[in-house]
Amino acid sequence: MLAFGAMATLYIRDVSDDVAATLKERAAADGKSLSAYIGAELSKIANRPTNAQIVARLRSRDRSEGPTVDDILRAVQAGRR
Repeated sequence: MLAFGAMATLYIRDVSDDVAATLKERAAADGKSLSAYIGAELSKIANRPTNAQIVARLRSRDRSEGPTVDDILRAVQAGRR
């Protein structure tokens, strides 16, 4: 188990020159080093729920209230007129 505040070092290989240049430009535009910019972007990715987590969340919701399938179909058909 990592101690609180521990940081890992990642090395990324085989990044195309175009991708590297774009990331460097974005980092500079944000006033960050490339490492800080990529670290922030990776944090955003890691904090996003996975598709499986989203599906599980949606399946766990109480759907006893709200429109029925027939209500939805009628609304769709009315919108097509």
